[in-house]
Amino acid sequence: MAVIESAQAPPHSAGEWPMDSLDVAGRIRAGWTPLPFQEFVVKVHSRCNLACDYCYMYEMADQSWRAQPAVMPDRVMGHVCDRIGEHVAAHDLRAVHVVLHGGEPLLAGRAAIRRFARLARAAVGSARLEIGVQTNGILLSPEFLDLFAEYGIRVGVSLDGGQDGQDRHRRYASGRGSYDRVAEGLRRLTSDAYRPLFSGLLCTIDVANDPLATYRELASWEPPKVDFLLPHGNWATPPPGRTPDPAATPYADWLIPIFEQWYGGGDPTTPVRLFTAIIRLLLGRTAVTEHVGLSAIRLLVIETDGTLQQVDTLKSTYSGAPETGLNVIDNTFDEALVHPSIVARQIGVEALGATCRSCSLRDVCGGGDYTHRYREHSGFRHRSVYCPDLMRLITHIKSRVETDLRAARRETPS
Repeated sequence: MAVIESAQAPPHSAGEWPMDSLDVAGRIRAGWTPLPFQEFVVKVHSRCNLACDYCYMYEMADQSWRAQPAVMPDRVMGHVCDRIGEHVAAHDLRAVHVVLHGGEPLLAGRAAIRRFARLARAAVGSARLEIGVQTNGILLSPEFLDLFAEYGIRVGVSLDGGQDGQDRHRRYASGRGSYDRVAEGLRRLTSDAYRPLFSGLLCTIDVANDPLATYRELASWEPPKVDFLLPHGNWATPPPGRTPDPAATPYADWLIPIFEQWYGGGDPTTPVRLFTAIIRLLLGRTAVTEHVGLSAIRLLVIETDGTLQQVDTLKSTYSGAPETGLNVIDNTFDEALVHPSIVARQIGVEALGATCRSCSLRDVCGGGDYTHRYREHSGFRHRSVYCPDLMRLITHIKSRVETDLRAARRETPS
């Protein structure tokens, strides 16, 4: 397995970790082996029909989308599927997950999505292939839904709450809100004919929105899962409302009432990924998520031009941050596996700074989302910019779970 040359590294400040100080070659010589990719985020379209003001793709540090082809060319798509099949065969993978993404992936059109599904299923052979699409929901027509049903493509929709919450940020370029169109698409998706395709809702937190009203709106669609996402930010560019004051915990304060409604209400019928992951980790179990915990992240992003990238939320840190210097035509996925930033997300506690390594909540928090750890001139070996919020949220959930476990033990007959 070849080690990537430093000449392929993206622009960054000298001395930043992991690009300048993670010794990947030394780890491999000592017997460390990267885990193969299991999830592929495929950018079939690089533009969007909304202009969300918090979007890490279009509104933050990295503006490389401007140089990307709008639609993934057929030749590139063929190579993507071939490389996925090659990776599956090389590592004897039993299952892989592909997420069609963008921009807005439905802008690629039904023919392109059908072509990808056919090529990908043929490429993986007997391995199980799960295909999903993450969409803003505006183009969820019966024709698209029939296509997704034909190929078993699961559908996740981005929704930030009710009309006021959604339209605060998720708007058209004209400034018009998107809630009505998204709700129309969701009504189709959640109808009896298409509900089995529904994979969940993704909500970016805005602390200006009422938390319980937001949760009620999301839960009203009876999604199989809700993902609450912290807005992307870092120590150089803090997220909205995240001040240097360690006593301020606006995001935990927003999430805790939802947790109490979800958990304390005694009927958590809507799985909330963040809460479920924290509880699993508190109980000593595993939870594979980018946002908490120390599980190895086994994800690769492929842009519309075929370039291989790390997780695309790194676009919020600095220009060129997700780049690997590799592409799907000339390079195998195994070459990306030894890129320092991809390795950094597979080595667990060793990727954490001293403060996180010594923290009592280390194995649950895991340092938070990798993207949120970035500090200019030193890189990603820092605690999350959301550290106070994560500590307060996890401590609250820990207290509630421990109280219930003690009560359950008292009630259990000896």
